[in-house]
Amino acid sequence: MRRKKNFRKKRPKDTAVGLAVTVFNNNVEGALKVLKKKVKNSNLFIDLRKKEYYIKPSEINRQKRNMAKLRYKYKNDKDENNS
Repeated sequence: MRRKKNFRKKRPKDTAVGLAVTVFNNNVEGALKVLKKKVKNSNLFIDLRKKEYYIKPSEINRQKRNMAKLRYKYKNDKDENNS
């Protein structure tokens, strides 16, 4: 017996460069879903939020120092609880 051929069109590989998305078969919702996923994975909005206004270098250093203190505190608390 002959096997039936699969007549579904396969979607070609997405060759769009960067955050561009190509729309196949007028499927705008699907393309929008892919675009949102690409934007989320590229951390674009996180960078835009950081650059929304100017932060002085001393403020950046203060934030880094405070985050390091927090990490050290949580690490010590975790070690004390395990001991």
